[in-house]
Amino acid sequence: VFLVRHAEKMSGDDPDLTPEGQARAEALADMLIDAKIETIHSSDYARTRQTAAPLAEQLGLTVQLYDPRDLPGMAAQLKADGGRHLVVGHSNTTGELTELLGGDGGTPIVEATEYDRLYVVTLGADGDTSSTLLRFGATSPL
Repeated sequence: VFLVRHAEKMSGDDPDLTPEGQARAEALADMLIDAKIETIHSSDYARTRQTAAPLAEQLGLTVQLYDPRDLPGMAAQLKADGGRHLVVGHSNTTGELTELLGGDGGTPIVEATEYDRLYVVTLGADGDTSSTLLRFGATSPL
């Protein structure tokens, strides 16, 4: 399971991505194009859907919406479904969902500036779980 926070956003209610955010979403698609992702999940906000869109388009997948207020339910669904998934969420949900899957969520994401985390959580058939934190796109200032 690959987990990211949405890319850079404009201000306002349900904002779109900034040009920098659009570039980051493209960088994410470039990075994950060969990862054999079968399902892409996004919360129902413009910024998350737009972050997921470039990879979904390249893979010919429809983005599946999930409720970021029910992270335990999402974790259970991901575990039950198996396969390779991308989940696009928020600064206050991505680390938590990583932990619910058995990975290491690390320090809290810096809401105002940090957009480059990519968590990779591997759920083994034997119940073993491992996680790795990568960075993608332009480096976010901390």
